[in-house]
Amino acid sequence: MKILVTGNLGYIGPELAKIIKAYKSDWHLTGLDIGIFAGCLTSCGLIGDTFYDTQHYVDVRDITDEHLNGIDIVVSLAAVSNDPIGKEFEEATFSINYKANINLANLCEQNGVKKFILASSCSLYGSGGSKPRTEADQTMPLTAYANSKITCEDQLKALFSDKNMELIFLRFATACGISDRLRLDLVLNDFVASAVAFKKITILSDGSPWRPLIDVQDMCRAIVWAIEFDLRNNINSNTISINIGSNEWNYSVKELAELVCVQCPGTILEINNDAPEDKRSYKVDFTLYKSLAGSFYPSKEINTTIQELVAMTSCLHLQCYSDIRSTDYIRLNKVRKLIESSKLTKSLRRL
Repeated sequence: MKILVTGNLGYIGPELAKIIKAYKSDWHLTGLDIGIFAGCLTSCGLIGDTFYDTQHYVDVRDITDEHLNGIDIVVSLAAVSNDPIGKEFEEATFSINYKANINLANLCEQNGVKKFILASSCSLYGSGGSKPRTEADQTMPLTAYANSKITCEDQLKALFSDKNMELIFLRFATACGISDRLRLDLVLNDFVASAVAFKKITILSDGSPWRPLIDVQDMCRAIVWAIEFDLRNNINSNTISINIGSNEWNYSVKELAELVCVQCPGTILEINNDAPEDKRSYKVDFTLYKSLAGSFYPSKEINTTIQELVAMTSCLHLQCYSDIRSTDYIRLNKVRKLIESSKLTKSLRRL
């Protein structure tokens, strides 16, 4: 089995390589990444990059037939990764998250790739209310990032529903947890870093918005499930959009902060009850994934994830709130610095 992972030098990619190689050591892994965040390392051990058998330093927008030679499965992780970057670089977000994936899927189909797995997002449910959203519910993307994901899903279904290649769209819950390239622009990771650095968590909203979460290791296990899952024999179709997470991990923002406070005694929780309403609020129903995933269904406990984050962020020596806000572990900071130093264009291309 030969697998190409785009965007492998980010938050998920190193952990994915470890989990894939532990599952099937003879699967050949090729990574393809522009390398913007390659230096944002937080691990002192053997990083997951070393588990890739081949590495291409290429912008996903410039992928060619040569990169797909002999590849059986493509896992598309390459993306502008969150709402703040998407808002500041909207054109690049659609170029990378949408247009590049359409081009990549076309090349995959032309080169005989058997399966295309897209890392999508539950954020496309937007303002979902208190009823958990299923895959059949209407989407309501509120940001450029979320809109790029649902637009990509819809277009890929329109183009490839009658083709031989299988397509699986993994609508991931909000990521959290430790990685060789930790991100602190994720809600739970941010709360833990704040608690560790200066014993205070400040919620900029009233804390009521809902978020589904998933540990990065369970995200990677879901990708292994997608690699193994036989679409046609199980659902009689070559495409599926599926929510990836666990029903037990739907939390309000306030509940998440309170969980962190329990694990970090002495942490003060501040809530802005006068803040404008945060319309990004959604619970998600993961029943379909639970019925299909078997042992791949998320198994980590959230307190375990918090404890692991406490251990990792304690080693980063973040001393205050300004340290957290300025660090490259917040991806928008890294992008801005590369642009200011003329190493990256505003279209997020390398110079």
